Amino acid sequence: MHRIVYLERESIIADVRRPNFPHHWVEYPQTLQPQVEARLAAATIVIVNKLQIGAELIATLPALQMVAVAATGTNNVDLAACRARDIVVSNIRGYAMHTLPEHVFALLLALSRNILAYRESVAAGAWQRSGQFCCFDHPIRDLHGAVLAIIGSGGLGEAVARLAEAFGMRVLRSEHKGVSSVRPGYTPFAQALRDADAISLHCPLTEETKSLIGEAELRAMKPSALLINTARGGLVDEAALATALEQGWIAGAGFDVLTVEPPSAGNVLLTPQLLALPNFLLTPHVAWASGPAMQTLADQLTANLEAFARGAPQNRVA
Repeated sequence: MHRIVYLERESIIADVRRPNFPHHWVEYPQTLQPQVEARLAAATIVIVNKLQIGAELIATLPALQMVAVAATGTNNVDLAACRARDIVVSNIRGYAMHTLPEHVFALLLALSRNILAYRESVAAGAWQRSGQFCCFDHPIRDLHGAVLAIIGSGGLGEAVARLAEAFGMRVLRSEHKGVSSVRPGYTPFAQALRDADAISLHCPLTEETKSLIGEAELRAMKPSALLINTARGGLVDEAALATALEQGWIAGAGFDVLTVEPPSAGNVLLTPQLLALPNFLLTPHVAWASGPAMQTLADQLTANLEAFARGAPQNRVA
């Protein structure tokens, strides 16, 4: 009988149906990294979201047969170590195809139209003192006619592209950074940075994409450009972004992710000065988290477990 251990049950708010094969189910609302090894003793299947499942941990878990990642990203799992042990790793796919692109545009619209700045102006009495029916304290830009560069043109990137085109934006699909050839329909990475009025990141976090956007890339962007990241925090050098916002290298940024989550003390993007800026919006990794999306995730998670038990794993990454 399989022993299934769900380490981070509170990481989704949904009805997680128990799989229809014989099993013993253990779940924890939350788990700290030092608790993982003890909690996975004798587990044959682990359900994990963001906790690290590394090679050293895997070596201590002889019964482990499957890592079911309750998310799309698998950078927290040592896939090579799992392959060496023939441990199946499955992830979740396609569940946020509507909700995450909507969050991207919530950030884009709020920044382009200076929503936070205008809210602060109204709260400070600027409209009341203006003497007319409106006040023009902050510039407003339309998305229509603007250029959106998408870095990472998988399913989510393409869903964002469709919304952008519906807004009348011109979409550039960025080629991989540092490559010598450019695929048809793609724009060289450096040119995409230079030409974009807004950039939206949708690539996985790997060794190749770590700090994909650093000081050089931020300086290459237009001073009027916006940077949106709903993918992974490690894609952007956070110290460089803080400097870029403080010194005006770019016009603004909307982020839903940080390099370390939950945030560590002293994170440069969480200073009171930066969070007070109306052109920096930070949400707590919730771009994916609408009610319907979380239920779709939960249903797919159970389907992944059942497919594994049948001997036909689905959504397999290792």
